[in-house]
Amino acid sequence: MKNLHAVIKKKGYKKIAFKVSKTQHLLVKATINGVKGNFILDTGASNCCIDYEFVDFFKVSAKDSKTKAAGAGATGMDTQIGKGIELQMGRWKTNKVQLVIFDLTHVNLALTQYKAKPVHGIIGADVLLEGKAIIDYFNHYLYLMK
Repeated sequence: MKNLHAVIKKKGYKKIAFKVSKTQHLLVKATINGVKGNFILDTGASNCCIDYEFVDFFKVSAKDSKTKAAGAGATGMDTQIGKGIELQMGRWKTNKVQLVIFDLTHVNLALTQYKAKPVHGIIGADVLLEGKAIIDYFNHYLYLMK
């Protein structure tokens, strides 16, 4: 059998390293609008999102939304939307991301209770679907096609 990485690379995928936190979350570094941050890679999250606290940090233009957010341990949270976002992970880049902006305090509180570092946001299924994601859990690599 051929080396998985070689086969995937030949198909045009970009390799992005991730780490596994003490809480078993997949952590990935990403750049939003040229600003680096730390994110949870979450196949169960429908969209990429950031905390309200980081709107200015990532230079995001936020607009109110009627959509309510729900996540592990929280429901009915008010949201905003950020459009025209440039997202980069490793050498993979897109400008098709629409960020959901809401209060991620409950996520970071849970992480810090387990002595894990807080995150700026979540990379969700919208990006994973766009990039035709392949996750290599054993070697800790995310592959995205562009």
